[in-house]
Amino acid sequence: MLRKYVLPVLAVAGVGIGIFAAVRDTKTVPPAQPVSQAPQPPYQSFVAGAGIVQASSENISIGTQIAGIVSTLYVQVGSYVKAGDPLFTIDDRAQRAQVAIHQAAVQVAEADLGNANYELMLAKGLTEKKVMTIEDREIRRYTAQKAEAALAQARADLQSAETDLERLTVRAPVDGQVMQLNVHLGEFAPTGALQTPLILFGNVEPVYVRVNVDENEAWRVRAEAEAIGYLRGNKRISTPLQFVRFEPYVLPKTSLTGDSTERVDTRVLQVIYSFHRGNLPIYVGQQMDIYINAPAHPEVTSADALRRSKP
Repeated sequence: MLRKYVLPVLAVAGVGIGIFAAVRDTKTVPPAQPVSQAPQPPYQSFVAGAGIVQASSENISIGTQIAGIVSTLYVQVGSYVKAGDPLFTIDDRAQRAQVAIHQAAVQVAEADLGNANYELMLAKGLTEKKVMTIEDREIRRYTAQKAEAALAQARADLQSAETDLERLTVRAPVDGQVMQLNVHLGEFAPTGALQTPLILFGNVEPVYVRVNVDENEAWRVRAEAEAIGYLRGNKRISTPLQFVRFEPYVLPKTSLTGDSTERVDTRVLQVIYSFHRGNLPIYVGQQMDIYINAPAHPEVTSADALRRSKP
């Protein structure tokens, strides 16, 4: 009975489940709709380019001249500081001891110089009274000169030690904001060019956007042309742009992924624009879609025509 009825029913059920699964997997899944549609160019004739937001001072990788353990941290992520404000300090106890030693050496040298000058003054008076020979007076003059040189050396050593102590405190090179903080209290801060900077720092008021313009359309971009930038992913967030400069070297295009080794077989002219963020939720490192008002055809086609057009 089991083999006659149940097994055929199970077989038919298995075939049905297989057919259902196959039909379900072959259904076309509609693509996900973007949160925001791509922006529409506001100009009839334009040049488009991808831009990346950066600090107006460019992104500065803060390092240290002297390696060591971080003993004091003065900032946190997002802190705004002025040029010359301290960012962090390397353990400076040994160097402070050296400064104290040299300060004491300066005090000793000052006392020796004072004593030598006093002896020289007495020798001058005794020489005039014929109590001391001129040779003895000159010996004391030489002793005073040596004491003066020793004091100068001690002061130079003190200044060098104070300079080394000052170098243990890393300060902000310009006014700006701490955008990344990759060092913490008690960590060892190495010197040299690091793949991950200890602190990523820059002036973010205003901010710049670096636009890659294909070399085939670079001739169409004018410094006085209007330009507008849309935040990647939300066309409602946009801002007019102010021209800053052209980068004079046309370079191979770098993908805006943060990896400088990713390149394609295209060369680009980099154009720098600036804008004030205000309350716009735009941050350094984000990408923007840039549209630049540009002529559709060249106004001057040759150097000769350019010379003829000049009065």
